[in-house]
Amino acid sequence: MAWPSNRDDNQDKLDALRDKFAESDAAAGIETTEDFQPFNQINDMFTRAFWDDSVRSKHTDAFFESYRMQATYRKGDGFRQKDFALRNASWLISDVISDRGAAEGRREGFQAPIAADTPVAETRAEIDDPDKMAAEVKRIAQFFGADLVGITEMDERWLYASRVDTRDFSEAPNELPEGMTSVIVLGHQMERELVATYPSALAGAATGREYSHEAAIVMQLAAYIRNLGYEAVASMNDTGLVIPYAVKAGLGEYARNQMVITPEFGPRLRFSKIFTSLPLTHDIAEKLGVAAFCDICTKCADACPAKALPYGPPETSNEDQSSISGVKKWTSDAKACFGYWAKLRSDCAICMRVCPFNRDFSKPENRMWLRLALSRFRKWALWWDQKRPQDARLKPTDWWSGT
Repeated sequence: MAWPSNRDDNQDKLDALRDKFAESDAAAGIETTEDFQPFNQINDMFTRAFWDDSVRSKHTDAFFESYRMQATYRKGDGFRQKDFALRNASWLISDVISDRGAAEGRREGFQAPIAADTPVAETRAEIDDPDKMAAEVKRIAQFFGADLVGITEMDERWLYASRVDTRDFSEAPNELPEGMTSVIVLGHQMERELVATYPSALAGAATGREYSHEAAIVMQLAAYIRNLGYEAVASMNDTGLVIPYAVKAGLGEYARNQMVITPEFGPRLRFSKIFTSLPLTHDIAEKLGVAAFCDICTKCADACPAKALPYGPPETSNEDQSSISGVKKWTSDAKACFGYWAKLRSDCAICMRVCPFNRDFSKPENRMWLRLALSRFRKWALWWDQKRPQDARLKPTDWWSGT
């Protein structure tokens, strides 16, 4: 399963897929144009940081060195050695997985799918009821530790046109086994208290912990499916764009801050996915009201220190090399965003922290706020958020002390 090398054949395939998914795209709030082309992974900003001189700088080197405890630590609360130490430790499991294919140019989970550790069973279990099988897969995913699970139909438009060989950052074929019919999307909740400490190296532990969690969970669930006799490819940031799959799986809606907002956890999620041939019923996506709220809210753009987030409505024009073309959406300035990360020597998710949907929805008052925000009374929800904001930054020292 790969994109044709001939551009005309490629366009014919894209036109057919656009027609096939027109109805479900509209229901999910996804709009593509005739200019749409699959995204090439070599243009991903984190991949570009290794080969594109317009992105690389002394800050870039320090950024990557800090993840190996080799850079000079920044001064200040949240940037001490123990903050970097916790952040880097939280990435450990993900790093172990991503490093094991390095000799072959495969950074698993990032520039290549996670290699299967178990074969597909020779005996295939009979699946008479895809509805029941989908429910079982969701239960098992939650048993392994996933916080959200959705299933959508395989849509090749969101696969990378090619992947990257990390030995020399050349393009490599992005191939999946034939017969993939479904994409299982898993959501992994980031700790709200750690997210509240952004920007800090300490806050990066919220990201790293979920990458390590999702690596384990996605591998275990894929192994279960292979044990049933069906293909299953475990995937994190690799192979394809996870946001469209998450939206089409009914987990949430795309927002101005470039994240998927979910009714359960707002924007505080990492996503992973499994491509599989297992017969499964697909979830139905629908517009929740998030985009309508983002139309009147610019808190993330106002708070962005790099001025990388857009104002105004979603657009189809796109001059950013690190963003897919031919999709009507809000598009960030990826280079400006990553440049700030590099100077910070850690990831920045201020846009996540200040998002009005970044709430604890186990509390009744926040569930009431959510109902307003997703309704025609969204302006009242925005007013409420301005009067009682949830985005106060927690001092990293207070997180360490548990206060």
